[in-house]
Amino acid sequence: MVEIYCHAHHHTTEICESCATLLEYAHARLDHCKFGEEKTTCKKCPVHCYKPAMREEMRGVMRYAGPRMIWHHPIAAIRHLIGK
Repeated sequence: MVEIYCHAHHHTTEICESCATLLEYAHARLDHCKFGEEKTTCKKCPVHCYKPAMREEMRGVMRYAGPRMIWHHPIAAIRHLIGK
């Protein structure tokens, strides 16, 4: 999702530095999630582990890239919808 957002908003062929930082932050948060493999989507999670600024940034990414996932990664999009 971050790649879709970055390519559309920052007009780059590779992921930019700010989006790479956001992606690294998201991976770090998921690696330390106390729910592990049984984690729900962040929207349904009872514990919000992102800093408020990073959470808003990620929400913007998901708001843009979410509807476009079906064209870029259809299997991942369907899995995400089933997880809701």
